[in-house]
Amino acid sequence: MRRLPRPRTLRARLTFGLVVLLAISCAAVGLAAVFELNGFLTSRLDQQVAQTGPRFAASLEHPGTLPDDHDGDEHGDDRRQSTGTFGARVADGTVTHAAVIRPSGVENVDLSRHDQKRLLGVPADGRGHSVELSALDDYRVIASPGKDGDVLLTGLPLEPVQATVYRLELVAGIVFGAALTLTGVAGALWVRWSLRPLSRVAATATRVSELPLASGEVALPPRAPEADPRSEVGQVAGAFNRMLGHVEDALTKRHASEERLRSFAADASHELRTPVATVRGHAELALLHPGPVPAPITRALERIAAESGRMGSMVDDLLLLARLDAGRPLERRPVDLTRLILDAVTDARATGPGHRFTLELPEEPVTVTGDEHRLHQVLANLLANVRVHTPAGTKVTVSLETEGATAVLSVHDDGPGVPEDIRPGVFERFTRADRRRTEAPGAGAGLGLSIVAAVVEAHGGSVGLESRPGSTTFTVRLSTA
Repeated sequence: MRRLPRPRTLRARLTFGLVVLLAISCAAVGLAAVFELNGFLTSRLDQQVAQTGPRFAASLEHPGTLPDDHDGDEHGDDRRQSTGTFGARVADGTVTHAAVIRPSGVENVDLSRHDQKRLLGVPADGRGHSVELSALDDYRVIASPGKDGDVLLTGLPLEPVQATVYRLELVAGIVFGAALTLTGVAGALWVRWSLRPLSRVAATATRVSELPLASGEVALPPRAPEADPRSEVGQVAGAFNRMLGHVEDALTKRHASEERLRSFAADASHELRTPVATVRGHAELALLHPGPVPAPITRALERIAAESGRMGSMVDDLLLLARLDAGRPLERRPVDLTRLILDAVTDARATGPGHRFTLELPEEPVTVTGDEHRLHQVLANLLANVRVHTPAGTKVTVSLETEGATAVLSVHDDGPGVPEDIRPGVFERFTRADRRRTEAPGAGAGLGLSIVAAVVEAHGGSVGLESRPGSTTFTVRLSTA
């Protein structure tokens, strides 16, 4: 059998429990009333049978003569007997006579073998016993010993008792059914009204869950209305509001810390640009010295110039991230992505001649609104990431297509793939694999993909990664509207 569905919400469970408890109470009251009434009416019927006595049963063997009532009337056997009275005489283990009083007079009853067996099983103890007779209906019968060594049975029909009990069952069922229905409706409304504060708490929690809590300043919604603190609902609302207060304090402190960190990064990057450029300039100037310079000195100056250039690029990246974090607006002008891709792939072919670059571009130009320089940086960083982290001979496919009002730019390569342990944080800052896809020179500080994510997000787009051995795809989505 299929299990009945159970109520899932607290409101449904409370209402269901209330109705079930009331149904059990009504059933207990109804059963007690039915059993009590049935016992009472049956006892009254036993009293009527006892008052009637065995006179009718005795008259069946001696018609016209009732024990202790010799009035000489040949019809005296049914005098003062109620209609439906049953009488039977048992002698030598056999029912010799059986009759019932009808409105028209005494009527003999033909008993079946099973009826006779039931009557023979009634003990002569002077107490009432229920007997089901197929020739008649259910009867309440009392057996008494006769004067001739026989047993006389007298009974009255149980139909009036059964009719009364059935009527009580019907009335109780209707009344209890109506009570359960009204109680269910009223209970549901009452529970709904009582749990309104919980609904408000849930609504507030839903609004909080929809807020971007990962970064930036967060303004939490108004607190949930508090109910009576002595009630369970009021305690839940109060605890929830206190939790929101702690969360808001923590978010405020975190935002202030992030602001200080961004300010430090921006100031430090800005302050480092000048000395780094100065170091690089002096190194390049020293390399231009016309006189003879020992080879080790030349090599040292070349390394100083290279590393200062690398440090300058890192400072520029940090400064860009700080500006993007601060929410500084980018340029907003039409940008032809098709031409941008052609330029970026041309540059990548020049810097990575060992890779095979292919293009899949639409026939018509695809234009988005944004900062051309920053979008070019996105493409350059994606292509540089492939060039640095894949071996020579890797095939790189750059494709562009439109999906409705969205431009979809993909950079796919058939290299070894991104290590699984760093995929979740591949767009975070300073993410560098312990086991890079290749040990090719030129690996950066782990800021390239974080800049891609920050620039794309600043343009209202998204960037994703799908990678497995032999297939890695970075997908950028930008709105063309």
